[in-house]
Amino acid sequence: MELISSAQNPKVRYWRSLQTSKGRKASGCFLAEGRTMVAEAMASSFPLRAVLWEEGTPMPEGIPDDVPLYQLSAAAFASVAETVTPQGVMAVVEQRAVSPRGQLVLVLDGVQDPGNVGTLIRTAECAGFHQVLFSPQCADPFSPKTLRSTMGSIFRMHLRRCADLTEVLAQMQSNGYHVVGGHLQGTPFFSYIPADDRICLVIGSEGNGISAGVNGLLTHRLRLPMAGGAESLNAAVAGSIMMYHLAHQVLQGF
Repeated sequence: MELISSAQNPKVRYWRSLQTSKGRKASGCFLAEGRTMVAEAMASSFPLRAVLWEEGTPMPEGIPDDVPLYQLSAAAFASVAETVTPQGVMAVVEQRAVSPRGQLVLVLDGVQDPGNVGTLIRTAECAGFHQVLFSPQCADPFSPKTLRSTMGSIFRMHLRRCADLTEVLAQMQSNGYHVVGGHLQGTPFFSYIPADDRICLVIGSEGNGISAGVNGLLTHRLRLPMAGGAESLNAAVAGSIMMYHLAHQVLQGF
């Protein structure tokens, strides 16, 4: 175990860079903060590159022998942590792709709020959607706020950021997928009966909805009922309702 006291140590500066999208992209790694997220990371297939432990806090348990463990001073640890109370432990985790499974796919088209993206990833796992596609305009799924909102689901989901979402969806459509999406001028959502278990459910951005290119590919435009005066639901809420209802119809016994 290496002891580090200075916040200007080169390793500390590198770990701090993982709080930025640029740093995560350059290194291919991200930070998992807190004991729950570190435990989720250790239980996953994601490679751990290091575990950071704040002096004066309980030593983390179960760290594999081949994973470097660093003890940081309170000042050095605080300079790396994004949260105010990170529970004295963080892990540097390498991003990797989880093998896709299942036929239900969640598609996020420009969803920019990290909390919404994380909540949708978490709900997707709970509802039986094991694949999530992202347009380039979406919030980074490995940003600290998104990670916290996933509550560990990030380590079990197949995530794919698409350089051209329209092109990817067109290919999936040619492979037999129905591409459905929430739309304020769509047909009533609860009257839609899936004809197949291969479904891509598209959730559009909080402000602008589904982009024009993706909208042109939709096989079904579906509208959730609104009993009150509000024009629309939060993207994460709308997506969660739709995922659970589609899963109930498609997955036998769900």
